[in-house]
Formats: sequence, C-alpha cells, structure tokens
Amino acid sequence: MHDRFAVRRDKLRRALRRPNADAILITDFTNVTYLTGFTGDDSYLLVLREGQILISDGRYTTQLGEECPGLELFIRRPGVTMYQAIKRVVRSTRVRRLAIEADAMSVALRDRIASDSPRLEIAPFAGLVERLRRIKDQGEIARIRQAVWYAEKGFAVLRAALRPEKTEKQIADELDYQLRLFGAKGCAFPTIVAAGARAALPHAAATNQPIGSCDFVLVDWGASEGLYLSDLTRVLVTGRISPKLERVYGVVLKAQLKAIAAVRPGVTTNEVDEVARKVIAQAGFRRYFGHGLGHGLGMRVHEAPRLAPDCRVPLRPGMVVTVEPGIYMPGWGGVRIEDDVLVTRTGHEVLTQVPKQLEELVVG
Repeated sequence: MHDRFAVRRDKLRRALRRPNADAILITDFTNVTYLTGFTGDDSYLLVLREGQILISDGRYTTQLGEECPGLELFIRRPGVTMYQAIKRVVRSTRVRRLAIEADAMSVALRDRIASDSPRLEIAPFAGLVERLRRIKDQGEIARIRQAVWYAEKGFAVLRAALRPEKTEKQIADELDYQLRLFGAKGCAFPTIVAAGARAALPHAAATNQPIGSCDFVLVDWGASEGLYLSDLTRVLVTGRISPKLERVYGVVLKAQLKAIAAVRPGVTTNEVDEVARKVIAQAGFRRYFGHGLGHGLGMRVHEAPRLAPDCRVPLRPGMVVTVEPGIYMPGWGGVRIEDDVLVTRTGHEVLTQVPKQLEELVVG
C-alpha cells in the first residue's frame, strides 16, 4: 500500500532535476499527505535526491508509525520550533540548493532560513507536487468514486424530503447530515443552497429564506470520503417551469453536454472551455457566464488543471475535472449544472449520475 507514496516521491525527485536542487522542502500539508500517506498536520517533508525526512512532533508518533512505517522521522521535542527543526535537518543533510514551495511557505520563514544559512541557496518553485497530483492513480479514482457515491445518496434522500417551508440553511444542514449518515467524513466545502434570484450568486451562502417563495433552487454540494472529494451542482424546480427558466436551463445543459463530449486525451483545457462558452455566447448569454468551465478535483475541491480560457493544459488519462457551465442573471437567478468527469485513455467517463433533464428535477 505504501509503495505508491515512494513512486510519487521518486517522480518528484525527477522533477528536481529542472531546478537542479539537492532537495525540496514540502510545507503544504496536503502535499505532505500525498507524498507520505500521513494525514496529520503541522509536519513538513524534506525530499532529498536520495531519501526523505518527515519533520513532525510527538503528538503524531503513533499515527506516523501506522500510516507511513519505515519513513525516516525527525520528531521535534517540546520547545523546539518548526524553524529550529528545519535548520537542524537541512544542515545535517548538507543541502546546498534547497527548493521550496513558493505558494505554501510564508515569506517570514523563507527569509529566516535565508538569513541564518547564508551559504544555502533557496530556489522558490510553485506547482511541482500539484502537477503530479493532476494524474490520479486507480486508488485515488476509487476514492473519488466513493465520494461521489456519498454525495449522490445524500442528495437523493434530501430531495425526497424537500418541503417549501424549509430554508436554504436548513436544506444545506440536512444535506451535510445525510452525507455523514451514509459514511462521508463530511462535506467537501460549505454547501451552497440558493433559491430564486440568489442563485445568480455563484458562491451564495445559505440564508433563512424559504425555498417555497421561489420557483427553483440551486444546490452545489460535495462529499469527503476522508481525503478525496466530489463536487456536483443541480437546479431543482420548486414551482412552475417558466419559459425563461426552460430557455436558460436548456442552454446551460446543451453547453455542458457538448463540453463533456469534447473531453478526451490531447484536447486542451481551454478548448473544452471554449466549446461550452461558444454555446452560451451564441444563445446571447455570453456576459452572464463569468467563470471558468471547471477545475481539477481530488484531495482539494479546486486543483489543477483549470478549464478556463487562459489555461492551456492538454488533458491526460487519470485527470478528474468538473464541467460546470452557468448563466447568472442578477435579479432573476442562475443556472449551473456540474458533473465530475474522468479522462480515460479513449475519451472520458462521467462519474456523477444525478438526473439533470429539467423535467426530472421537479420536486413537490
């Protein structure tokens, strides 16, 4: 089970050849977990050209032994700061050029290391581990499937019990509870429930507004299976299907289906985004679609690669991305449809199977 983490560290070592670094200090806790299997926090990982040292403290000694046996450890004693531990470990390994995660290490820590070790060359780099995380192995894909299962089961129960007098917040809380009942560790992010005009806010916070006062409600939710996440969005019809809702929803669904059909190895992320954006623009709603089409999904709900006009990354088998076009019209509301999609060797697989034809989304 632990071999996969050794393989990941070896891939990172090969990536160190480009910056010509002797080692890299991993300070992003998610990346530490990805490279070691350790699920605690307050721990950094020094990956050398040969070997690695996990810097942690005595609270995690037993957990470290269970989750990553055989990994060389430096356990901080009480009173020894993380900085002091880093200094001791780096000096003991005689590292001359140290790569750091520029988007994870604080400026204060970087400056202190540089000041106290003038002979140490610090090379800031961003995205070395994140680029490795873009391609999921079979174990990771299985865990994402589990997170999808939790999300779908919880949503099905919630939908069956939906009542017009319930508020956005009550619905969000109930959905989070159902996810846990089915076995999820929790929700992947704060659940979005936005009724009527509030659905025009892509990241709306749930309020005490009853959903029955509007004709539709947008629900954006996901589950955590422990480390890996899912992310879905559906619009439920709580009143009548107006001609405008039917029109807007139809455009968004067409855009999403066409974009999903374009997902396959070799196609770039901006090209997939353009497929959906073109459908929405031709329908006259270009200015109402103001975000990227989607994003990578894994240990975090927003990972590389992004599906957006300014991101040209070729899709590769093992990538998992969301496809979530939307139209948001202030004063009226918004429609977003989101599914999780796995890039396969021959094309793609839609991991999420919640119904999304408008007539299938009528409740009450």
